[in-house]
Amino acid sequence: MNATKYKGLALFILAVSQLVMALDYTIVFVAMPSLGNELGFSANHLQWVVSAYSLAFGGFLLIGGRLSDLMGRRRMFMIAIGLFGLGSLLGGLAESQLMLIAARALQGLGGSLLSPATLSLIMSNFNEGPERNRAMGIWASMGGVGMSLGLLLGGVLTSYIGWESTFLVNVPIALAVVILAPFVLTESKAPTGAKHYDVAGTISVTAGLLLVVYYLIQAPVEGWANASTLPFALIGLLLLVAFVGIEIRSKEPLISFRMFRNRNLTGAALTAFLFSASFGSLYYFLTLYTQGVLHYSAVQSGFSFLPLTLSAFVGAKLINMMLAKVGVAGTIATGMGLGGIGFLILTGLSETGSAWGMIPGTVIIGIGQALVFTTMFIAGSAGIEPKEQGVASALISTGQQIGGAIGLAVIMAIISASLGMTSTLEHMQPGDLNSSIHTAFLISAATTLLGILVAFLALKQPKPSNLDNIKVTTSH
Repeated sequence: MNATKYKGLALFILAVSQLVMALDYTIVFVAMPSLGNELGFSANHLQWVVSAYSLAFGGFLLIGGRLSDLMGRRRMFMIAIGLFGLGSLLGGLAESQLMLIAARALQGLGGSLLSPATLSLIMSNFNEGPERNRAMGIWASMGGVGMSLGLLLGGVLTSYIGWESTFLVNVPIALAVVILAPFVLTESKAPTGAKHYDVAGTISVTAGLLLVVYYLIQAPVEGWANASTLPFALIGLLLLVAFVGIEIRSKEPLISFRMFRNRNLTGAALTAFLFSASFGSLYYFLTLYTQGVLHYSAVQSGFSFLPLTLSAFVGAKLINMMLAKVGVAGTIATGMGLGGIGFLILTGLSETGSAWGMIPGTVIIGIGQALVFTTMFIAGSAGIEPKEQGVASALISTGQQIGGAIGLAVIMAIISASLGMTSTLEHMQPGDLNSSIHTAFLISAATTLLGILVAFLALKQPKPSNLDNIKVTTSH
C-alpha cells in the first residue's frame, strides 16, 4: 500500500479507536445504576463493572506492547479491535452479573492490545515532524474528550434505549474499523530475532496486580486483616516480587528495567497513575451525586456533564500554546493544578443544589484534564528505541489503568473506614452520600498535588524550542 494515499482515513480510524476506548471507560458510569438494579449488583460488586475492565486492560498491556512490537502493529490492531467489539456484543447481551463482568474483562483485554498498536501505527503511518505531531495531537485529544463525552452519550442511550446500548454501540464501529484497517494502514513491525513472549513474567505480573487490587476493593467490606481478604494481598505481592526476579534473569524480558533509567518514561508513568487516580474518579462520584443525591434521570445526569465535555475540547486547543510557553513539565503541572482547584470547588456541592453548581468545578477540571492527558504521552517520548515503542507505550498505559483501579479502591476504603464497615454507598441517605462525595473530591485534590511534584521532580523537561522534534511513543 502507498503509505501516503489514505493518511486522512488512517488518522480517522486511529482517532476513532482511541475515542471508543475512552468513551467506553466512562459511558458505563451513567448506566451503572440501571444495570446494577436489573442484574442485582450490590454496591461493592458493582465496582467490578469498572474494575474488571481496568485490571484486564492494565494487566495485559505489557504483553500487548510486546506482541505489537514482534507480530506487527496492524495485525494486533485488527485482532484487538475485534476482541473489543466481541466484548461489547457480549456485554450488551449479558443477562447475569458474571457474564457482564466477563464481557468487561474481554473489552479490557482488547484495549490492552489495541492501545500500544494504535500509537505505533501513528509513528509508522505519518512522517516525523509537523505531520506526525498533528496526528498525535488529534489522537490524544480524542482520549481526553472521549472520557467526558462518554457520560453524555451514556445518559442519552440509557434513558432512551437501555443500558445494553452503551455496549452495543461499539459493535458496528469495531466492525467498520476491522474492514478498513487492511486498506488504509501500513504494517509496522520492529526487526527482531527469535520471538520470545516471556509467558512467566506476563502471568506473574498480571495475576499479582489482579490479586492486590481485589484485596483493595474487598478489604473495606470484609476487613483489612480478615482471613478472607489478606491472603489475596500476600499472594499478589509475592507474585510481583517473583515477576521482578523473572525479568532480571530473562534473556528477552517483558520489561527491560534499564528503561526506567529514562526519567521521562518513569515520570510519565507516575503521572499517568496519579492522573487516573484523581481525574479518573471524577466520573464515578459525579454520577453518584447527580443520580444518588439530586435524583436525576440517566439522561439528565448525562447532560449535566456537557460543560465538562466542552471544556475538554477547549483544553485540547490550548496544549500547543502551553507547550511552547512552559514546556512539558509546566503544562502537566498546570493541568494538575487546575484539577486540584476544580475538585476543591466541587466539595461545595450541596444536597439541595443542582447541576448548575457543578459547572465552575467541572469546567476547570475539563481544561486541566485535557492538558495532562495529552501531554503525559509526550513526556515519556524521549530516548525510546524504535523496537521498544510498544512496550514503552504500554508502561504508561499500565500506570494509567492501574492508577484508576487503585485510586477508586483507596477512596472507597477511606470512605468506608470513616463510616463503619457495614455502610455502603447504595444505602446512604442523600446527605451522607453527599458528604462521602466531598471526601472523595478532597482525596482527588490531594492526589493532584502529588502530580505537580512528579511533573517538576521526575520529568526531564525539554526546551520549548525542541518540542516539535519530540517523538511520541506512548499510548492511552
